Amino acid sequence: MAEGTLGLATPLDSRPLATDSDSNASTAPLTVALLGSGGREHALAWKIAQSPRLTKLFCLPGNPGMARVGPMVECRDVSPSDADAVIAFCREHGVDFVAVGPEDPLASGIADALVTAGIACFGPGKQAARLEADKAFAKEVMRDANVPTAESRTFHSHAEADRFVKRREAPMVVKAAGLAKGKGVVVCDTNDEAIEAVRQAMRLQAFGDAGKTVVVEDKLEGVECSVLALVDHGDIFVLPPCQDHKPVGEGNTGPMTGGMGAYCPSTTLSAADLAAVEQNVIIPTLDRLAGDGIRYRGCLYVGLMLTPDGPRVLEFNVRFGDPETQPLMMRWQGDLLSALHATATGTLAAFVESGGIAFDDRASVCVVLASGGYPGSYENGREITGTSGLDSDDLVVFHA
Repeated sequence: MAEGTLGLATPLDSRPLATDSDSNASTAPLTVALLGSGGREHALAWKIAQSPRLTKLFCLPGNPGMARVGPMVECRDVSPSDADAVIAFCREHGVDFVAVGPEDPLASGIADALVTAGIACFGPGKQAARLEADKAFAKEVMRDANVPTAESRTFHSHAEADRFVKRREAPMVVKAAGLAKGKGVVVCDTNDEAIEAVRQAMRLQAFGDAGKTVVVEDKLEGVECSVLALVDHGDIFVLPPCQDHKPVGEGNTGPMTGGMGAYCPSTTLSAADLAAVEQNVIIPTLDRLAGDGIRYRGCLYVGLMLTPDGPRVLEFNVRFGDPETQPLMMRWQGDLLSALHATATGTLAAFVESGGIAFDDRASVCVVLASGGYPGSYENGREITGTSGLDSDDLVVFHA
């Protein structure tokens, strides 16, 4: 009942295929550090803790829910964006492997620093992470690679962006080019809304430095879908598609969020569409990066709009999605830790061919609960009650 496909992009190096001599490495015990503290990281920790290879899992910094995953899991107050502190911790505690959850450390180059220090890392390097950290760069890559996406313009000047949206036919989408925790996207049905969105991002700095550059693009119509793939340089394993819900309110109302829920698998994407995404989006993107000497290793997330003209790319993320990871992990069967380690160490193809990745036939859904006011200002420190005793084989409470 395995889902997903294994593809091969342009080979990016001449490493040999895994052989019998590699078998010991694929089963060796591992001490692991997982960077992050959100619901995505809790879901990853929950599944990694089930691996027979795990000797210890350090969550940096983790959260109280993650601390209760199991006896081999321990949270430590180490910033995932402080490369020196992470490396020092790994050396002190004999960490063999690091998996990076959130985007900020990847954008800062944590994966490069760890690999340079001789520590295997699941997550792309800083240059590859620009696919998410810089939407203007992502658009440039997509144009060069002929990846289907919305027509767009990039602006570094508020005055120029303002003039453009005033004469542009609505609707349109205004995006802060930098990292904005999934909240830097404003869908504008009128020119006045677009003018205000540009002003908020560039003049009022509502998204901080992330909004110094904005991307204005045509609004695409259709159904959204998320396709995630494990990428080991040239080898690609496409995971079951997911679908998330971004507006905070019922009926697709209210501001965009990082995600209010998700389900897996999405039935909106056909097998033919999924194959087309691999061939027309993922492979050309990786080839375009490779042309600049950028090698990708980790999870590549493709946010899609399924339009009447076919799938179009809305965004790239360079890590597992949140909240897509939660229902995906509920369906994951097999050893997640070994899958991540194989991706990070150049043996993904051999791991997949051994049958190491499979998924439960049943569907899974995640519902996100958030404090009133989210994604704007909201009250912190409120006690969460009513979750005790809920966890079972079919239901898990993940803490963000």
